[in-house]
Amino acid sequence: MQQFTSLEAALLEQVDASPMLEQVQTWSAINTGTGNLTGLAEQAGRLADAFSALPGDVRLEEPAPVSAITPAGEEAPVAYGKHLVLRVRPQAERRFLLTGHMDTVFSAGDPFQGQTWLDEQTLNGPGVADMKGGIAVILAALKAFEASAAAPAVGYDVMINSDEETGSLSSAPLIAQLARGKAAALTYEPSALPDGTLAGARAGSGNWSVTIRGRSAHAGRNPDDGRNAIVAAAALALGLKALHRDGLSVNPARIEGGSANNVVPDLAVLRFNIRPRHEQDAEEFSIQFKQLVAAIENEHEVSVHLHGGISRPPKPVDARAEKLFGIVEECSALLGQPITRKASGGVCDGNNIGACGVPVVDTMGVRGGAIHSPDEFLIVPSLEERAKLSALVLHRLATGAPL
Repeated sequence: MQQFTSLEAALLEQVDASPMLEQVQTWSAINTGTGNLTGLAEQAGRLADAFSALPGDVRLEEPAPVSAITPAGEEAPVAYGKHLVLRVRPQAERRFLLTGHMDTVFSAGDPFQGQTWLDEQTLNGPGVADMKGGIAVILAALKAFEASAAAPAVGYDVMINSDEETGSLSSAPLIAQLARGKAAALTYEPSALPDGTLAGARAGSGNWSVTIRGRSAHAGRNPDDGRNAIVAAAALALGLKALHRDGLSVNPARIEGGSANNVVPDLAVLRFNIRPRHEQDAEEFSIQFKQLVAAIENEHEVSVHLHGGISRPPKPVDARAEKLFGIVEECSALLGQPITRKASGGVCDGNNIGACGVPVVDTMGVRGGAIHSPDEFLIVPSLEERAKLSALVLHRLATGAPL
């Protein structure tokens, strides 16, 4: 059975877990809902200070322009926070990418803002698992890795974005840029299950806002002269749901529009999400969706405007990713914490990275659970566990054969 080398044993001794819990609690106390630009700016500044302990250049990158459709059917810009990037040894021949996100799903007005100890090892709080705990893991692992003899031969970029929870629309170009040419990537979403299980293959995700414009009329005097946008939107929603099948989840989520009861509504906005398991599922949906829209326009005599698309491509596990999973699983077993993996319908920045042809394991963060809810929790011992796992994986990536 394979064992640690003396260099690896020395590396693990360098992992300093002592500041990790305090970091998580400090960061969790800052509200960083994706729309809270003030909180995100404070968090970005604190992270910039923390990551300046590593060699390299820390910068805050501007978000790319993003627009959304308002309930009035108009396209409007959406503001996002800046994204943190650390670049270390950019001229190295072999380089890696580590990513995380500073935003949470809990807005500044959400009642879930505080932390509670559930027991001696379990902390409940906003973002403690997803993923301020993961950011602490990145930092501790890289500090230990930098103390090893293997570090000077390789380089890496770290990206902590501010918009992952809403699809990484303003950071997608940055992710693609940073992923280019990387030998491997690690993303620090929390484990798929509290026992540490990794997410393997992932479905993709796409979001659309469909603006439907009809014709207004009086509901009593001349209703047949109107073209009811709400009815057309409902028909489109039913048509979309009929496309739902194994390999393709289709979820009509909201219809907005209408006015007084005595007016035929001339505007509706339908919002929906799809989750294609494979690229072929996404391509088939695209064809069927276009046909459905054309039928709705023809039957209801309305105009339809589409906004959105697939922002997270499906992420299969290819041969190189299989090798990377093998390294992570072997290292976890050596640490006495054997973990497995399972396919997931959830999405994250690992989807974007995988679409760039870079092998990625995207659940390298802490053990925890109930994310995106007031019951979110962090299993505190996993901070040190996962920091050691990442340090060991990075060492093997730096000293082993390319994937």
